Amino acid sequence: MKIKKLAVLFASVALAASLVTGCSSGQKETAAEAAGTADETAAPETEADESAEAAEEAKEDEENYDTGDASLDNTRNQDEIGENELLVVSFGTSFNDNRRFTVGAIENAMEKAFPDYSVRRGFTSQIIIDHVKSRDNVTIDNVGEALGRAADNGVKNLVIQPTHLMNGLEYNDLVNEVAEYSDAFEKVAVGEPLLTSDDDFKAVMKAITEATAEYDDGETAICFMGHGTEAESNQVYAKMQDMLKEAGHENYYIGTVEAAPTVEDVLAEVKKGSYKRVVLEPLMIVAGDHANNDMAGDDEGSWKNVFEGAGYEVTCLLRGLGEMEPIQQLFVEHAQAAMDSLSK
Repeated sequence: MKIKKLAVLFASVALAASLVTGCSSGQKETAAEAAGTADETAAPETEADESAEAAEEAKEDEENYDTGDASLDNTRNQDEIGENELLVVSFGTSFNDNRRFTVGAIENAMEKAFPDYSVRRGFTSQIIIDHVKSRDNVTIDNVGEALGRAADNGVKNLVIQPTHLMNGLEYNDLVNEVAEYSDAFEKVAVGEPLLTSDDDFKAVMKAITEATAEYDDGETAICFMGHGTEAESNQVYAKMQDMLKEAGHENYYIGTVEAAPTVEDVLAEVKKGSYKRVVLEPLMIVAGDHANNDMAGDDEGSWKNVFEGAGYEVTCLLRGLGEMEPIQQLFVEHAQAAMDSLSK
């Protein structure tokens, strides 16, 4: 399949989809986890961004925390793939337990839904890959390695499903990298990110509000922290906020770490209400460095300290979106749409 034909296939898939714990002291990570909670997409949108964040974290010379047993995680880098492969591409995180509960759970859902496909893993953050290898002696493929593995194994039908939150620069980089391998496979398709169509937004809104319904008592502000990006795709956060309000979820607020709305913006909105308590939770696929430190950490600028300093009782929920079954199933639906496009 030529690259030109592959690009058309990507476009057809895109058009089909349309656009607790209480707060505990934060866990510190090294350069490898510089932006590990980003999906996300909302992960750093360029290598320069990632390198800058990595340099900032590099001053953490030694780890003094435990993120779980890396050996329990299935890295899904095995050979003997067969003719059909579903490559699940994530930004990654070096928080071992959370990687298993989020990215691993999404991969497990894919494997259950598509028994005719071999599910494999690829991470886009080389910093995280290198860190996990150095710290835990666990090898995770980057995207190029995963694509090369698929080609070497004679895969004919390749479906790539990213776990990115949005259709941003990192998603575009993934599509471009896959296009370079287009001649290696008979058919290739790339699935859409989590928040693409209006139906996607509605499904995610339903998932996060149902998961936090026990806190929605009128006296508690439920605040979700996204990563944020300077790219145009940052508008997904404002869109989610607007949809929440339109649906009557008046006690829900959306902010970001790296862009707008900021934590100060969210606090200003919360102060307009008569809330006594605040619940904080990441709007990210994983709960890694940003969730543990920028949200729930003890540093002066953490969201927890900002809201406590304003007089609120704060509860932090350290779980990524990837832990929620409805989110896993939404990724399955996107992968199914990509598979369906192969027969067109």
